[in-house]
Amino acid sequence: MVWVMGIDIGSAFSKGVLLKDKEVHGYFECPSGGDFALTSERIKKGLLSGADLSEQDIVYTLATGFGSQMVGYADEVKTDISCHAKGIHHFFTTARTGIDIGDLYSKVFRMDENGNVINFVLSGKCAGGSGRIFQVIAKVLQVKVEDMGPLSLKSKKRVDFSTGCAVFAESEAISRIAEGVSKEDLLAGIHRALAAQLHSMAERVILEKDLVMVGGGARDAGLVRAMEEITGYSVLVPPQPHMTAALGAALLALDSLEDRKSP
Repeated sequence: MVWVMGIDIGSAFSKGVLLKDKEVHGYFECPSGGDFALTSERIKKGLLSGADLSEQDIVYTLATGFGSQMVGYADEVKTDISCHAKGIHHFFTTARTGIDIGDLYSKVFRMDENGNVINFVLSGKCAGGSGRIFQVIAKVLQVKVEDMGPLSLKSKKRVDFSTGCAVFAESEAISRIAEGVSKEDLLAGIHRALAAQLHSMAERVILEKDLVMVGGGARDAGLVRAMEEITGYSVLVPPQPHMTAALGAALLALDSLEDRKSP
């Protein structure tokens, strides 16, 4: 019986997964805040208390994400793309293309049959290519981010945005609202605009089925639908897709232990 932890310190939210062998025994999530080291300690305590364990019970911890270097108790650090790929492969062994929609950046990567990353691209610094654009538009429309996906699915006449830039999209949304365009149609348009950018990134790595979406943005049903429409592929989404990197980190921790045992 081996206990390991995977810690994902993201720019906006941080997550942790506790595994016993390959079985999940705990999840923990909290805002990242400004002190990543403090946040990592909070995740560790949350995972341990939830499973009634002590620090001594944890054999190995692997950290990933934006603030991974601040996880002082980590035995190893790996890239979030590698961890996402490992987590995706755990659920979908047939997956070949992964899309991670994060708060600051989006990432698209190709995987081989073993879940190893063979190619990847990152979005630019503009918020229009990441989940941050949803926060921008949510403020304009005065809706909750978690309500944007369901609302977009009610659209009758999608508005096509002429820009992929978050700043210009915000101005365009304000103008369209003044013209009387419905929130549903605007949201369908913004989902389509982000999906188009993600599709362009996917083409750069050579999009191949099966296609999987992870990260916080993968919980948005409107974005998943828009991605399916623009690619013509079904999009797979794992359970709790925002936890995929933390799960992958824990699984890679198990791999590291196995490697150490090998002669």
